[in-house]
Amino acid sequence: MLPFQEQIISDLLDDRNGGLVVVASGFPFSSLIASLLLLHHPSAGSFLLLSASEPQKSAISAALRRAAPVHTDPLPFPSDLPSDLPSHHRTALYASGAALFVTPRILVADLLTSRVPPSSVATLVVLNAHRLSDTSTEAFIARILHSYSPSTPIVAFTDCPHAMVSGFSKAERIMKSLFVRRLHLWPRFHVLVSSDLERTPPEVVDVRVPMSAAMKGIQDAILGSMDACLRELRRTNKVDVEDLTVENGLFKSFDEIVRRQLDPIWHTLGKKTKQLVSDLKTLRKLLDYLVRYDAVLYLKYLDTLRVSEGVQSMWIFADSSYKIFELAKRRVYQVVRADGTKSSLDDKSTPSKKRRVNDKRKKESEGDDADGRKVDANVGIMLEEVLEEAPKWKVLRELLEEIEAERREENQSEEGQTKVEDAGDLSDIVLVACKDEHSCLQLEDCILKGPHQVMRDEWEKYLLGKVELHNLRKRNKKKSQEPKGFGLLDGIVTAGSSDNTDPSSISKFENDALLAAASELRIPANKESVLEENNQSDGRRKGYKKTRGKKTRSKGKPMTGNPGFNFKIDQINTNENISSGNNGALGQPATGSMQNDQESSLENVCIDRSDIQTHAAESVPAASRQTKLLPPVQFYALDSDQQILNALKPSVIIVYHPNMTFVREIEFYQAENPSKKLKVYFLFYEDSAEVQKFEASIRRENSAFESLIRQKSLMMIPVDQNGRCIGASTPSETESIILQNSLTRKAGGRMSQGRKMQVIVDMREFMSSLPNVLHLKGMHVIPVTLEVGDYVLSPMICVERKSIADLFQSFASGRLYHQVETMIRYYKMPVLLIEFSQDKSFSFQCSPQMISVMMSHQQT
Repeated sequence: MLPFQEQIISDLLDDRNGGLVVVASGFPFSSLIASLLLLHHPSAGSFLLLSASEPQKSAISAALRRAAPVHTDPLPFPSDLPSDLPSHHRTALYASGAALFVTPRILVADLLTSRVPPSSVATLVVLNAHRLSDTSTEAFIARILHSYSPSTPIVAFTDCPHAMVSGFSKAERIMKSLFVRRLHLWPRFHVLVSSDLERTPPEVVDVRVPMSAAMKGIQDAILGSMDACLRELRRTNKVDVEDLTVENGLFKSFDEIVRRQLDPIWHTLGKKTKQLVSDLKTLRKLLDYLVRYDAVLYLKYLDTLRVSEGVQSMWIFADSSYKIFELAKRRVYQVVRADGTKSSLDDKSTPSKKRRVNDKRKKESEGDDADGRKVDANVGIMLEEVLEEAPKWKVLRELLEEIEAERREENQSEEGQTKVEDAGDLSDIVLVACKDEHSCLQLEDCILKGPHQVMRDEWEKYLLGKVELHNLRKRNKKKSQEPKGFGLLDGIVTAGSSDNTDPSSISKFENDALLAAASELRIPANKESVLEENNQSDGRRKGYKKTRGKKTRSKGKPMTGNPGFNFKIDQINTNENISSGNNGALGQPATGSMQNDQESSLENVCIDRSDIQTHAAESVPAASRQTKLLPPVQFYALDSDQQILNALKPSVIIVYHPNMTFVREIEFYQAENPSKKLKVYFLFYEDSAEVQKFEASIRRENSAFESLIRQKSLMMIPVDQNGRCIGASTPSETESIILQNSLTRKAGGRMSQGRKMQVIVDMREFMSSLPNVLHLKGMHVIPVTLEVGDYVLSPMICVERKSIADLFQSFASGRLYHQVETMIRYYKMPVLLIEFSQDKSFSFQCSPQMISVMMSHQQT
């Protein structure tokens, strides 16, 4: 542990009531929880971990394993407490004093039924504290523990400081609901944190990649559309103007900010305002996908938006939207006339292959095109394949070649030491961090096949998807079994009134050109199948073998575009067992087809250096001979939230998609391994929204911590913290209010104390906030698995609770009718309770027919 982490633990141990710890994004608070687990003794009671996600569970277990060399005693690994475990087994686990991962629904039911005595709980740790509210189940659990065992410490952790400042005094309300009095703030700019992380910083190389002209134009058009939508939203005077900035619009939390302000008045908003909120979300996705995905996939997404949103969207009819669609199409292909006249706005700068579409009414052609085929200059048009590659692809390849060249120079410079290639050494791995799984797979294909072949494959999928849509329209079907490609209507085709209209709203000639290009892709495939059937002896065709008249991939032959670079893929187990010495699996070549390997998990992909050397030495074309060697590469998806740095221990990290959380993880990895020489490359698109979003995320976190520091200085929490957040609260306080309001004219001046109100609640209802509110008002809640209804108030009264969304679904499916029918059978007074959020508007509205009936009754 680092010194400042030890300071956090000591601060928590000083206060017996626990506290709320807010750390910067990317700080591994799993090591803090591991330290608390090591300090826990089973004789003190059970150690409960509440609301932990699966990645957090694995991170806590990994932190305990890293502490194994220091502590010789058996490590207190927490175990999961499943919901289907019998109640007596759960009681035995609680009494054993073990560390347990438990869900809020199970724990609150066990506390109410006394399966777990509150006094037997030694420590309660609440993770993801930023998601808590006054009526959450975690607050319900904290109230029960505090009422029966006030000395039980409650410790809460969160690494989302920007979520702690949303709303009015959210941090203070969370502290009151958890019955804690101390707030621990540990930002990145803290003196202790900065000194620990900057003691041995890694070597950082900032690589700025220039965007293409088309990408710059699309980015400017999207930002212009976002600014226009924000201006229109400001005119409504419904949202705080300070929050409506383009910089805030780059984050997902912007949607939550806007909706939180508009939800109370959502029913009073016009259709235009609601559509503006939806358009801002769409434009943010377009801006993010521009720097993340390739040109063909981006065009597919735009085609989907053009069909799905249509006339509903407002930004799609703006002047800048035409530029977005035109430039996105220009990155993939361009339609020109047979005489060379271009139909697009920009001139072509990339050499491309021309395809021709001839008019069916004219069979004679005049002139030749670039490939020697005849073209009718009067009717035919040309489809020029541009297929613009992502600028980062080339830079990534150059970086990998440079890293391998530097390593070889270092090995050759060492005197008296022989060079040994050890593919199983994990420190030689170059870790490439991408945003999602698709990006990792695509970068892997770029290294294996080459960028041009990857774009060709995406282009063929795009064309085949167009053919399928054309066939669907021709048959007037609205659904297909399995559409090809990405985002092409999900198999749904809008009915058109004329054959000349296309679902993508492109011209007839352009659509015909795309269909002709797709037909040229299908014709060679048909010819190959005919040759394979006629020539029985030809069983050695590349990539295929004959099996009962069908074409199947032959095992052991990678399907790559260049026969000189048939790289093999190794499987790497990213479990923590790698760090304990199981490193030999890295150097073993994988068996099976390349297709099966590409379908494997992203975190388990690595290029074997020995295979690259073997194929580079073979007799291959001149272009392949000039290709330089590459180091072993490991791709990592940031969305997976796995702790991969301590498992692989890389010496070089390439951050393909910059992320502030992953940057902090790199800093901690270097600080915990000061003797390791680490080099980090950051790939940014120059003057792009990617840079602006990364810098804005840092500024947003710093401003959130500054706001929390000000709130902490002004925070007034009483010493006898009782968790009052939503009115008169505890059962004892409710009883005292009843006694004070008793009428003195009755004999004795006191009312006889009645029986305590109780309600039977279904076990599934503890996911909602209503049982918490009932307990807060002094009712005795009894959790039981009910077959009929959700709440039982008396032998005669049964209540069925429905949220707004569930109510609509119950009306549509007819489930509500059967539920009410069953309630009438067993109870005399069935009640339907409609629950809506306190932050959203809700009201019953009469239909026009009902209003006319009421008016006619009034007149009569």
